[in-house]
Amino acid sequence: MRVSQLAAFAMLLLSWTISAAQLPDYRHVHGISGNLSSVGSDSLAGIVTAWAEEFSELYPSVNVQVQASGSSTAVPALIEGTAQFGPMSREMQPSEVAAFERNYGYSPTELVVALDALGVFVHQDNPIQGLNFVELDAIFSVTYFCGTNRHIDSWSDLGILQPWGKLKIQKFGRNPVSGTYGVFKSTVLCGGDFDRSVNELLGGTSVVQAVALSPSSIGYSGVASKAMGTRLVPIAKYDDNYVTPTSDNIITGKYPLSRKLYLYVNKQPNKPLPKKQREFIRFIYSKQGQNAVSREGYIPISPGFAKKELAKVDLSL
Repeated sequence: MRVSQLAAFAMLLLSWTISAAQLPDYRHVHGISGNLSSVGSDSLAGIVTAWAEEFSELYPSVNVQVQASGSSTAVPALIEGTAQFGPMSREMQPSEVAAFERNYGYSPTELVVALDALGVFVHQDNPIQGLNFVELDAIFSVTYFCGTNRHIDSWSDLGILQPWGKLKIQKFGRNPVSGTYGVFKSTVLCGGDFDRSVNELLGGTSVVQAVALSPSSIGYSGVASKAMGTRLVPIAKYDDNYVTPTSDNIITGKYPLSRKLYLYVNKQPNKPLPKKQREFIRFIYSKQGQNAVSREGYIPISPGFAKKELAKVDLSL
């Protein structure tokens, strides 16, 4: 990342930290001990790990285990009871909700814990000015559901002149258990299938690192998955009104690949969660919890939004 990019990201991080500072401090309570487990999204791994470490510092008798194996692994873990928390970088699919309901007779509780966006990364020296969904579909998809009947294989197909134009595009993305994979597929590819030429990697960091190493490459991941030698491409839906993923553009939804990040829990209706689970959730929505969101490069939620989410599990700020 260049100096100007680092400065811009530092300013964004400062604005997000200011937002988190508006939340109340976490209030320590007594009598918290035992084990907690989180299974799910790789995109949320940094955030959940930060929460776990800080919560364990407050409560040394609590052990929080974090397994970041992909959003699709959250639902089975919640159903089987092997995890109390299921972080996901996408919403649960209707089939996943139905599977949970068949087992418990009620729906899982969905909590929004942060704001984020998908980003399209290229090598820092790549001259491309922006990409829209039709072009991205033609790069990554084999089915062209988003309004194109052509396949983009080289940078010259996008009007890039030599020496970039002669380079064949190397494509990197996430694997099928990833929520990022699912969001990109449903939003950008209009539900179509990925082309076999897309290299599917386990983590977002792996995607951007691969892009950094190859001048001809392109990859998608969460915008927080930054790496030296890469840059984010401004994105449009179906025209050339490109939008960059700034905090304001993500919060307002102007950036077309904005998304929410979720934490799912198994809460029985009209029955409180166990105390250690309640306190972990209260910590997430405190100043300290949302400051961790900022430090990991994501956007914290507002106090008003936090109040609404806490009400879903009968808690308050």
